[in-house]
Amino acid sequence: MTILGIETSCDETAAAIVSNDNKRIQILSNIISSSQDLHIKYGGILPETAAREQQKMIIPVIQEALLQSKCNPEDIDAIAVTAGPGLIGSLLVGVETAKTLSLLWRKPLIPVNHLLAHFYANWVLDTPTFPVIGLLVSGGHTDIILMKDHDNYDYLGGTRDDAAGECFDKCARLLGLPSGGPNLARLAQKGNPQAFNLPRPMWNSKDYDFSFSGLKTAVANIITHIDELQKPDLAASIEQAIIDVLIKKTTTAALDNNIEHVMLAGGVASNQRLRESVTRSFIGRVFTPEPLLCTDNAVTTATYALFHNHPVDPLILQANPNLSLA
Repeated sequence: MTILGIETSCDETAAAIVSNDNKRIQILSNIISSSQDLHIKYGGILPETAAREQQKMIIPVIQEALLQSKCNPEDIDAIAVTAGPGLIGSLLVGVETAKTLSLLWRKPLIPVNHLLAHFYANWVLDTPTFPVIGLLVSGGHTDIILMKDHDNYDYLGGTRDDAAGECFDKCARLLGLPSGGPNLARLAQKGNPQAFNLPRPMWNSKDYDFSFSGLKTAVANIITHIDELQKPDLAASIEQAIIDVLIKKTTTAALDNNIEHVMLAGGVASNQRLRESVTRSFIGRVFTPEPLLCTDNAVTTATYALFHNHPVDPLILQANPNLSLA
């Protein structure tokens, strides 16, 4: 199959064309337009601004995806679109565009859960082995699932308040850094991760849930008592505290369920220290996606659809900002 994927769950406008010729995933095009620069000065995403920019860019991005892939509409077998979760205005741009193209081109329309799509970044260059424990770590979500097959998974646990990525972003702002988590990770490279004794929330709990609000509060209390020279150490300590909790919960889930494989997904999965730490700590096989495919993109949307070919009537599909894994 050759699938056009469309992703507009947050501030990116993305389209990609992916095929599985000869049973191998091939990325024929991968186009992403971001409005991130418009949001930086506000310290977060402005939903209305994001949706307005997506309205401007959605057709040019799809056209560029077709052009780079050297595909025509006739070459497309199906259209996959992120139906949720996400910002409702942004989701509507992608969903309504996909519905229109589905009807216009007479192509099947496959709705995609954005959270599950993140895991399928692992299938682009590799083939994870079932059963596998999946750790999703993104800006708004920290979840653990036990995936038994493509259409069969158990939800094991998730965040009760701030997600790991959200904690990264908020702590970065407390440190006076722009653009959140990635800049905190860069600063952390210059620091000592053992310099500050930060809390590891829910470290000893018997479940697989997470809570990072207490860590953020601890950082807010510390930041008023340190100077600029200590900020790299604090950044490294924050990063290490988050990673320690992620590893503890994930390895515990694998051991409890007798699973030998783990896979990472989501924007925070591009964090190099997390990738190295999980690989070093877990005795089984660890699958890590290409860093460029960890953040929001349409390649994972289309790849998910290759394994879940369940089209719906485009006239009844609705965007759902509250979709979850649970």
